[in-house]
Amino acid sequence: MFSAQAPTESGPGPSLSAPPTKALKTPTRSISVGKGFAFSALVTVAVLCAWFLLYIFLLTPFEEARSQTIRYSTLRESLALQTAPIGGDISPGTPIALMSSPSLGISAVVVVEGTTSGDLMNGPGHLRNSVLPGQMGTSYIFGRASMFGGPFSGISSAKAGDLITVTTGQGVFTYAVDAVRTVDSPLPQPLTAGKGRLTLITAAGDGLFGAWRPSDAVYVDASLKGDSQQYPPGRPYLVTRSELPLQGDPSALLQIALVLPLLIASAVFGLWARIRWGTWQAWLVALPVALACLWALSQAAVQLLPNLM
Repeated sequence: MFSAQAPTESGPGPSLSAPPTKALKTPTRSISVGKGFAFSALVTVAVLCAWFLLYIFLLTPFEEARSQTIRYSTLRESLALQTAPIGGDISPGTPIALMSSPSLGISAVVVVEGTTSGDLMNGPGHLRNSVLPGQMGTSYIFGRASMFGGPFSGISSAKAGDLITVTTGQGVFTYAVDAVRTVDSPLPQPLTAGKGRLTLITAAGDGLFGAWRPSDAVYVDASLKGDSQQYPPGRPYLVTRSELPLQGDPSALLQIALVLPLLIASAVFGLWARIRWGTWQAWLVALPVALACLWALSQAAVQLLPNLM
């Protein structure tokens, strides 16, 4: 019979190796709610500023060109039908004249009634308490120097003798430039009976980007060549402060107050739609609404700036 014999311990038994130690992961620090909110707010402000700069530098010329095309058709029809307004109380934004001056960089520009910052988004504007071009007296026309195509960006380089042609419901009139002046320059001599004068006004500033940070206004005075026309009664005697040179329009604050909540609501709706529908579905629905609100908000914000910029 075989007897079980216990193994003898001739040495130390096999040792169990310790399990490999795992590298400890450094816990990531989560951003606090306050810092996250501040970061989101800064990103939102940066995006809005970038959009506003894009709007005033690149998009406003297209908006003015579209407005000019529409008003050119309206003025052309009213001139053909002899229904173009020549006096009385004319609604702001109504096209009243067509102006050209190759030497001043003005080519078939439609002049609208009114000189607020909102009116000048459509093109040069006629001061409501002055006579219309071609009529006896002084007619004042404002125009932007930079934004919305800058239709009057070249009038500061006008020289004596340059011609300006204006077409209204009373005919075609030609003016010859007398001088270019600023606020500190002497005023032109008073008109004699039966004469007419046209004064173009835009913004002026120092340096390369002076038109974007105007400090003064520049005036181009031109005398009517030939006979002037009589003006019908009913013109307004006074205008609001927002219709004067280098003034903004505070009434645009109401539009901002109405549009801004819609913009915020569109952003909230986009986040909700992304969770419920998906990313591309949310972009498809929310993006057009947000862009429309941004466009309306930019239009209102621009009206707070000086009207001659």
